[in-house]
Amino acid sequence: MRPFQVSDQHAVYFLTLTIVDWIDVFTRKEYKIEVVESLNFCVERKGLEIFAWCLMSNHLHLLCRSKEVFRLSDTIQDFKKFTARKILASMERESIESRAAWILKTFKEKGANQNRITNYKFWVDGLHAVVIESNQFLEQKLHYIHQNPVGAMIVDEPEEYLFSSARDYAGRKGLVKVELY
Repeated sequence: MRPFQVSDQHAVYFLTLTIVDWIDVFTRKEYKIEVVESLNFCVERKGLEIFAWCLMSNHLHLLCRSKEVFRLSDTIQDFKKFTARKILASMERESIESRAAWILKTFKEKGANQNRITNYKFWVDGLHAVVIESNQFLEQKLHYIHQNPVGAMIVDEPEEYLFSSARDYAGRKGLVKVELY
């Protein structure tokens, strides 16, 4: 078994999905909302159970598992393909903005060397999956996920960050349907 791969399709995993070259893509609200809507779609239609999540400017953390009839790796692969396609299409429409043009150019260069990439490389390959083997480890990762925006000095308290499940754990309504641990 290779490290950071999903071996048990129904276990709980801590996943990190990263943008190529750690480019800060999720700075525009439209792109963040696309991720939120896609996560909710995966919860509603693809059997994804999310226990915690946090979207930062260049990566997404998930603490999740897949329900019995679905495969976690397939669901996340579909999520990554869909979000990349939607966000890249938006960037292409906005490419007159110099930052969008620079990002598209970088993604195109990263995809040029890969046979299966026809245009742009958006997400880093893989899921950086770490299986959760104990309640203590789950609590550690839950805390880590929710502290991300605090550590980045975006907010003072985790529940203040809109694009995280910390709001749900603080008794507030979050943007993505989560199962509280």
